Amino acid sequence: MTASEAKPKKSNHFFLISFLPAILYWYLESQYPVKTALIGGIALSVAEILFERFYSGRVHQLSKFNFFLIIALGGFSLMEENGIWFKLQPSLSLWAVAVYMGLKLRSGKGFFKEMMEEMRPDAPGPPDFIMKSMERNMVIMFGLYGVLMGVLALWFSTSIWVFFKTAGLFVVMGIFMVIQMLLNKRAIKRVKEEAQKLPTNGI
Repeated sequence: MTASEAKPKKSNHFFLISFLPAILYWYLESQYPVKTALIGGIALSVAEILFERFYSGRVHQLSKFNFFLIIALGGFSLMEENGIWFKLQPSLSLWAVAVYMGLKLRSGKGFFKEMMEEMRPDAPGPPDFIMKSMERNMVIMFGLYGVLMGVLALWFSTSIWVFFKTAGLFVVMGIFMVIQMLLNKRAIKRVKEEAQKLPTNGI
């Protein structure tokens, strides 16, 4: 066994937002004072990042950001005994992800392309124009969803908030992927039609 094989395998997956602390917070808030719910949510966030560290051998930068955001906002909420700050975490996390992906895209190599090259360096990936289109649209989607989560945290019940933080996000992502696939097919068809119109040199 080589040294590289002996090292723990690094996971290429990361949590964009943490689901379990929000679910626990929602449950505890419905049964106990908000202070108990906050302590439970923060404690589970600590357990979650420790699990990621021991399971994958590292903690992704976005997971670290998300964790410290939960700790900071949870701390504010504890001081004020108000869960609003804690519930603003997914909104700020989504905006941070949107900004991060947007900056990576502007730097020339998008986040998805970089991740695919790390996971499967020898496998051919989708065309660059498809990857860039998907990332641009996802940046917009995360930004808008962050606004929605902020509105839900401030003016709606915790039950509605936790639904859109968990199952609602999967529903929106599913709809997004269907629409993006249709856009990809349309873009590929347009590229092929334009290529056919190019003049060819005779022999």
